[in-house]
Formats: sequence, structure tokens, C-alpha cells
Amino acid sequence: MQYPDDMAAPTLGQDQSGMTYGSGRPPHGAVPTAPGAAPLATVTGMLTLLHTSPLHVPAFDALRDEEAPGLALHHVVRPELLDRARAQGPGSVAEDVAAELGEAARDGARAALCTCSTIGSVAEAAGAVLGLPVLRVDRPMAAAAVATGPRIAVLVAVESTRVPTEELLAQEADRAGREVEVRTVLVPGAWERFEAGDRDGYLAAVAAAAREIRDADVIVLAQASMAPAADGLDLDVPVLAGPRTGLRAAAQSAAASDPSFSGLRTT
Repeated sequence: MQYPDDMAAPTLGQDQSGMTYGSGRPPHGAVPTAPGAAPLATVTGMLTLLHTSPLHVPAFDALRDEEAPGLALHHVVRPELLDRARAQGPGSVAEDVAAELGEAARDGARAALCTCSTIGSVAEAAGAVLGLPVLRVDRPMAAAAVATGPRIAVLVAVESTRVPTEELLAQEADRAGREVEVRTVLVPGAWERFEAGDRDGYLAAVAAAAREIRDADVIVLAQASMAPAADGLDLDVPVLAGPRTGLRAAAQSAAASDPSFSGLRTT
């Protein structure tokens, strides 16, 4: 089954690996989201979204129309950031990410959402320095995964997402005081399809990999581009995707930073 989109998240193939995490403290610089925060009635203001694929622009516009139709989204699309992060590591894009977020703050953004899992931690760290609430889109999803059960299967389409996602789950396990076992699966051939523009083939590969998962309490679709693959799945475990809960949490964060910025659709 697909995991319900409106679950209240806690604050805040070919290649597999396993990790075990324990308890500790929340990560420095993370944007908190109150447990069970009530949806806000209306929306005004601006939220900046940092993307590494132009395909995310219409996807998040559609989510905004459903969840917060009065919310203005300012999209920044920088595909080369992912290319560089894949080749040289996420830290190699820190300066450019900070520059984009700094410009967003000067342009009036009250919060920002990074929709790329590979560079999400870099974006959150830059936001902490700038004083701008910045949320990586997969953080609420990771918190929900940790809350669901200890055996977490993660699907990634690109290798550079593996470590950032495993580190994020470790942070959320520490935050919740839980131990989790994480198994990461690189979906074979998926990214090649994505880069070739074969969206249907890409999503089919992700869905097929999800159906092959065994001995897991929850399946995490690590990248925002994977989210539609969950729609046609009818599995015995929840399948979590980040975009909807990430957008909601970012809007809540913006509301908390500016009383004039109101919240999310309640119906």
C-alpha cells in the first residue's frame, strides 16, 4: 500500500548496504516541524524551491495547487549542482547553494525547500548560517520512516543519493531515540532512463524494485522524482515519498518564521 500523504510526520537491486543506527540528538541546523502541527487555513507569501531537475517544477506546482493554492513558489533550477555533487561530493556545491539561498532570502523568501536528496544536507547547513529556514524535502519522510518501523528499505536511482539518505535516516533515528536497520537498493538502469527522458520506464523500474523488497517494515523512495511510482503499488508495507510532506513542512516552517505567512488547505 502507499503510505498516506497526510500522515503527521514527527518533528522536523544491484547494490545493497545495511546500517544500524542508535539514539542521540537532533542534527544541527535542521528545520523543526512540530509533531502533529495543525494545518493552517490560508496561504500567502513566498517559498523558494531549489531543484536539480526542471521536471520538479510542474510537480511541485501541482502539489501547491492541492495543498496551499495561495502560496507563491519561486523555483530555482540548477541541474549542474547534481552533476558536480555526483562527481566531486555534495560539499563541492556548498558555495553555490549558499549563494542561491542568500539571493532567495534577499528576494523575500521566508523559507526554502531543497528537492534534491543528494545536496539536501548542504542546503540545510547553508540555511542555518544565513538565518533562513531551509528544509530538505526528504526529512519529513525520513522521520515518518523511522516512526513506522526499524527495518527500512531505501530505493535510490543514483549512487550519490545513498550516503546522504542513510545519514538523514541516522539523524532522524537519533532524534527519535530509535534503532533502525537500513538497507539501500540502487535501482538498476533507472537513472539512465531518467536522463534519457523515459519517465514511464524510470517509474516502472522503481516500482519493480519496490515489489522485490522483502523483510522491511517500510520502503523509502529516496528521490523526489520517484514519488509517482508509489501510486500504482499495492504492497503490504508503507511506501513513502517526500514531495507532499516536504512541501507541507516547508510551508509550516515559513509560517512560523513570518506571522503574515499563513498555512495549508484544510479540506
